[in-house]
Formats: sequence, C-alpha cells, structure tokens
Amino acid sequence: MKRTAIIGLVFVALFTLLTGCSGSTDKDTIVIGIDDKFAPLGFRDDRNELVGFDIDYATAAVQKMGKKVKFQPIDWQTKESELSSGRIDLIWNGYTITDERKEKVLFTKPYLKNAQVVVTLANSPISKLADLNGKVVGLQTLSSASDALAASPIHESVKTVTEFADNVLALSDLKSGRIDAVVIDEVVIKYYMAKEKDSFKLLDESLAPEEYGVGVKKGNEDLLNQLQKALDALNQDGTAAKISNKWFGEDKVLK
Repeated sequence: MKRTAIIGLVFVALFTLLTGCSGSTDKDTIVIGIDDKFAPLGFRDDRNELVGFDIDYATAAVQKMGKKVKFQPIDWQTKESELSSGRIDLIWNGYTITDERKEKVLFTKPYLKNAQVVVTLANSPISKLADLNGKVVGLQTLSSASDALAASPIHESVKTVTEFADNVLALSDLKSGRIDAVVIDEVVIKYYMAKEKDSFKLLDESLAPEEYGVGVKKGNEDLLNQLQKALDALNQDGTAAKISNKWFGEDKVLK
C-alpha cells in the first residue's frame, strides 16, 4: 500500500475517534451514564428494563433536543472518567452537585432536592446520630453519602465505615445484621421504605441537604446549553411535573 494511502487511512481513523469522543451535540444519540440500582431514579424493574424518574426525565429532555437517548450502566466509582473519556455524554442519575465535582464537570441547574440521611432497621436501638458511636456504618463508595459522613463530627466515633458498590448491597447487609446503619439518599430510602413497610426507620437528624444536577463534560458548553433549554421547556409545558407525580406522587422538580 502506498504511503499516502496509509497516511490517509490513519487520518480518517483519528478523525473518527476524535469526533466520536468529543461529546458534540451533532451526534444523533446522547449516551447517558447511570447507576442502574438507584431506585426510584434509575433501576431495573421485574422485566429487567430500565425505569425511574431520571430515566423518564432524561428521555423526555433528549427527545426535546431532537436526539435519541442511550442509557449506559456504569461503575459509579468511575463516572467522571467515563465522561471525560467520551464514553458517555452525560452523568444523570441522582448526581449530587458538589464543589469538588464542579472542578471536574459542568452542571445543569439543580432539578431535584435531596438529603443524606441515616437508616437503620425498624427494631434497632439506634435513634439519633450520637447512637452511631462504636457502630458499623455502610454507604456507597465515592458517593455524596461518603462526603456527608466525613463532614459530620459523628464520623470520628463510628467504629467502621464499610463501602459498597451500590445502595442495594448496603441495605442487604443492613437487613442481615452485618452493619448497623446506612448513610443513603433520602429519595432512595423513602422508595424502599414504601415498598418494605416496617423494615426500616430513619433517624430524625439528616447529615446534609443537597441537590441533583446533570453532569456534562468540561468544555462542552454547547451540549450543556441545549440540555438546559430542553429541561426548562419540560418545566414550562408541565412534562416535568407529570413525570414527578408518576414517581413521587407530587411535583418535586425544582423550577
């Protein structure tokens, strides 16, 4: 093969690689990275299909942008790496806005309020944060639950912090008695408490209020602006409220 032909093929390959990973809004399909065990925002139902508030909300937003949507389950520990590498275009599944994360990604405006709370078994003697002294506490690895616990004075008196890949595993260990409590998103645990009545109880004191946003790759302001425009439109035409009522029984979407 002639040298010029080889150079041409290399150029085409590089161009395809770069444009494919650029996160450009010229793409027909927006790839969204999710944690598929994060009910009721994004999880698998009895038929193994992805469902949830964020799934419906993201689908409606991407359709409003005139694009197709693809949900890509990812290891939540590597979410920012997945975004920066171009393997996904958005992080969208109960993604808490923090100052640390703002250094890594662009965020939409907050769309949902949340808080980090502590849950125990319904029959546990633990009733307040101070009772976590000497106890084993579980949480999802590299989540805002970890940040909230680390920022609380009670962190110094906890016996052990056990980290899990997802909240489902943490709650499973709580029910089996291997840990004493779990720090978890209020939105998530209220969903499980509604399904498993009398299994869990929440401590009255929460650790940290927070807000969810959608993460966009740094430098891709074009995608961010198009997405925010779509989200604003969903708020204005009532679609966001309809989706919220479906999953929460009320309109919880921030305007």
